[in-house]
Amino acid sequence: MNIQDLRLHKLADDEPTPFELLLLADETEDAIKKYIYDAAIYTIHHSGTPAPMGVFALYRINETVLEIKNIGVLESFRSQGIGSFLIDSIKKIAGKENYNEVIVGTADSGIRQIKFYEKNGFTKYALKKNFFIENYIEPIIEDGVMLKDMIMLKTKIQLSF
Repeated sequence: MNIQDLRLHKLADDEPTPFELLLLADETEDAIKKYIYDAAIYTIHHSGTPAPMGVFALYRINETVLEIKNIGVLESFRSQGIGSFLIDSIKKIAGKENYNEVIVGTADSGIRQIKFYEKNGFTKYALKKNFFIENYIEPIIEDGVMLKDMIMLKTKIQLSF
């Protein structure tokens, strides 16, 4: 896969929400519906291919902080640098829109996800105790571990002028 052949598409308000892709990173449509209508949604495509291979959703916390609410890549396209391409794209979007920080949350037991974010310039800064217990009706089990706490990570953005 040639990263230069990847294209982002920002969904317009009248385009359907790609729940099947968003469910790669969130457990239920109900959880997604809590943030998605106030978020900017982007899909990623390989040039000349109409079907998206990944997605991310960005949510404005305030005038300086942008949150990645959702990011996912289809399993068949993982481990090819697409996730890092998405993070780089998010940082560029944040810089162009004058945000100086991007934050993201993931399960504290999600070692693979935490390493991915750290590899892409994020550092841990907070823990949301009992997040998954208080925000999901059913327990979420990932790699045999029930999710409980959310670790928050952040990265500083170089502003584009």
